[in-house]
Amino acid sequence: MLPENYILHHIGYVTADIKQTANIFISLGYKSGEVFHDTIQKAFISFLEKTDSPKIELVQPENEQSSLNKLLTNHDGASIYHVCYQVPDINEAYERLTELGFIPLFRPVNAVAMQNKLICYFFHKEIGYIELVNE
Repeated sequence: MLPENYILHHIGYVTADIKQTANIFISLGYKSGEVFHDTIQKAFISFLEKTDSPKIELVQPENEQSSLNKLLTNHDGASIYHVCYQVPDINEAYERLTELGFIPLFRPVNAVAMQNKLICYFFHKEIGYIELVNE
């Protein structure tokens, strides 16, 4: 369903405690990165990396009012909640996915945790949440 030039960028987890969840991934051989406060997404975000493995993004809600808390409650703790694809042209990808029946959650915005590259999220009932990040 997704075009061939959409490349897996990372797997996103929602967590109530970035440091605690990062420590589990560190014990599995991942290296932890900086924790960013993203005021647009109202979350704290950190990336972990491991050779020959996809990046892991940890996302912690900024406060109790965050919509991400619902995901934590539904899964009784940290869980995968999205897969991110890198795309060559996010605006073109936005239009294409919308035409394919994906529901956009917001127009592309800059993401502080990704060197201010443009990102956006979509939902599809057969796939769940996906994120796009511009190359």
